[in-house]
Amino acid sequence: MSIAGGIVIFIILWWVILFTTLPIGVRTPEEAGEDLVPGQADGAPVKPRLLFKFALTTAITTVVFLLLWASDHYGIVPWREFFDRKP
Repeated sequence: MSIAGGIVIFIILWWVILFTTLPIGVRTPEEAGEDLVPGQADGAPVKPRLLFKFALTTAITTVVFLLLWASDHYGIVPWREFFDRKP
C-alpha cells in the first residue's frame, strides 16, 4: 500500500465511521426535558459532543486502518489478488 493510498483509505474510513458514531448518545430536547429554542428543529440534539465523537472516530479508524495495513503488509489476506483478477 502506498502512502497516498493509505491516506485515501484512512480518510474514507474516517468519514464512514464518523457517520456511524454520530448517533451515539443523542438526546432531543423532549427526551432531556428541556424547552425548544425558537427556530430549533425538533430533532436537534441537546449536547452533540462533537469533539468526543471526532476523537472516538479517529481512535476506531486508526485501529481498523492498522488491521487493514497489517493484513496487506504481512499477506494475511491476499487483497491484491481480489482486485488484480485476469479475465
